[in-house]
Amino acid sequence: MKPGGYSDSGGDIAYSLQQQSIPIITPVQNPKIARDLDWVFPDTIAGIQSAIDKGATIIWLNTVLYKGHPIEDFIKKGISVVGQIPEDVDLYDDKFITNNLLKTNGLPIPKSAIITRENVSSYLLDFPFPVVAKPLRGRGSQGVSVVNSNEALTVLLQQMFRSKSYGEALYVEEFLSGQEITITVMPKGTYTISGITETKNDYWALPPVKRFNHHNGIAPYNGTVAVINNSEVLTDEELQQTAIRKLCKQCEQAAKLVNAKAPIRIDCRANEEGKYFLFDLNMKPNMTGASRPHRQEQDSLTALAARKIGWSFDHLILNMLHQHWKE
Repeated sequence: MKPGGYSDSGGDIAYSLQQQSIPIITPVQNPKIARDLDWVFPDTIAGIQSAIDKGATIIWLNTVLYKGHPIEDFIKKGISVVGQIPEDVDLYDDKFITNNLLKTNGLPIPKSAIITRENVSSYLLDFPFPVVAKPLRGRGSQGVSVVNSNEALTVLLQQMFRSKSYGEALYVEEFLSGQEITITVMPKGTYTISGITETKNDYWALPPVKRFNHHNGIAPYNGTVAVINNSEVLTDEELQQTAIRKLCKQCEQAAKLVNAKAPIRIDCRANEEGKYFLFDLNMKPNMTGASRPHRQEQDSLTALAARKIGWSFDHLILNMLHQHWKE
């Protein structure tokens, strides 16, 4: 779990809404701009009920969701939410399950294998080194490593199992050496873009963001290096490339397959021949943004992509709010 949960981006979101004259409910009457926990409620039964008792009619689910999360009962009772269906997040947070779903539906996925604590000394991979080892469930690049030999992989996997931080099974996939880009896909709904309100009847992709300055082949975790320092939106010329346009359509198809109710982020990377693969679908994109004065360098990948279509962080957040839903 991320230290402090997602209170940092929660504070960014709440402050943005407040600055746009959207009435918001906070745990304290006069939240301090720089104190994240002044802006967000705990995602517990008591925390959610407290927000509702104070007058909240829409709950923004800026947290890690899972089957059995306390918000499920409130959704069943009719509260409106911004975010995903908790049970779907639980299911599709598993990289093996999600990538199998995408592959079954004809989307390009890297070759992969599951290695458990029991078979860590006897596994056989049917794809060559280098490979990437990562948690089955995770956030960003934490716990993700590139290794170049079977011996090095075995040592790394044993270390990861001993740490007890990544569960009883780990995910290994072929390493893609080409360009890495990230695509945010928005759910269908009504949006305001460049002052014009339009209805999107299907999932739609924001302009892709390319990543650079990798560390040992992996884009660094955004908690270590701010994404504005190693990421930029594709140029107009790059956006018109056939491979990129096709990849955006594939990501939109992926969002439909996982029934996304809010933005998702899909990390993609090309192999040495330039063919792109979808390698990590994230049901909970980081949603930090440059709303509060002391966080002007904290735009997330999704916020960077949104700026390409003329949305400031405030525009992005307001448009996300407009897609709230109830059961």
